[in-house]
Amino acid sequence: MTARAHRLMLAGDVMLGRGVDQILAHPGDPRLFEGYMTSATGYVTLAERRSGDLPRGVAPPYVWGDLLADLDARDIDLRIVNLETAITAQGTPEPKGINYRMHPANIDVLTAARIDACILANNHVLDWGTAGLTDTLDTLAGAGIATVGAGRDAHAAALPAILPLPGGGRLLILAFGAGTSGVPRHWAATETWPGVNRLADAPEDTLAQVRAQIGPIRQPGDLLLISLHWGGNWGFDIPAGQRALAHALIDEVGADIVFGHSSHHPKAIETYRDRIIFYGAGDLINDYEGIGGHADYHPDLGLAYILDIAPGRGRLIRLEKLAYRRRRFRLERADAQEIQVLTEMTSAPASS
Repeated sequence: MTARAHRLMLAGDVMLGRGVDQILAHPGDPRLFEGYMTSATGYVTLAERRSGDLPRGVAPPYVWGDLLADLDARDIDLRIVNLETAITAQGTPEPKGINYRMHPANIDVLTAARIDACILANNHVLDWGTAGLTDTLDTLAGAGIATVGAGRDAHAAALPAILPLPGGGRLLILAFGAGTSGVPRHWAATETWPGVNRLADAPEDTLAQVRAQIGPIRQPGDLLLISLHWGGNWGFDIPAGQRALAHALIDEVGADIVFGHSSHHPKAIETYRDRIIFYGAGDLINDYEGIGGHADYHPDLGLAYILDIAPGRGRLIRLEKLAYRRRRFRLERADAQEIQVLTEMTSAPASS
């Protein structure tokens, strides 16, 4: 009897702070330290000007909208997101212009979606300093959600998340945050200081780290996902260096999934040697509604990705892209025209 494929849900940036936090059941302190806006409630007002009144004190499933029913209909084994929000009510805002945080009492937003793991190697997890990061780690651990890519020291930040798969085998996740996405050097975890597992400048150093972390623990039947928070927020170009690193991760260290994100919109997806590479997964949830600008990138649209992976082999069997528009801080199923736009955005990069 043929074993069932492993089915994963991957999503890019999930941003639950600022305006989104303000409509949840336990909104935190709305003060912001931006040049553009001084209160998170201002982002709610912008969205209301565009889409009408937003509810307040919403139930935990609200922001996920139609996605939850779509996932429940598909028998997902593991659900993994890149969480670009500190979960904290304390800390000091980093002087970086944009600072995201969600009140810890709103953690049930993530548990309502049955998220199994949050990737934290990104340019927002330390928005409220190391106190905000440790709160985030503690809150997610208390909710039974695995984390990867940040930790209380360099050893913890570099450790893989290990998630059991139904029917045998495990999903191993390593996560790196790149300077090109805005992860500053001083955010890198050290032997004595919390921080992010920052991507090395030299590709060979990244490959060596993956070998060191995964080689001793990988077992037959394990799948390896490498998460890379890299590149800018807008633009469809795929830098040659990104493509070379993604291919090397597959060729030289046996990655089965290369999961790139940071762009606020979806970018090209490539299948290489029967493995999948995301160059930019795009935002799934944010509070940008009503801000305006970047119309060419259709910033109100996003995707969640369903991957069927052959058990024991890592080969991509099927990719399904679930398409949504963000409206009233909630995911609504995209229409046929919007689906076509997202299909074009994610077409394979040109051969080099």
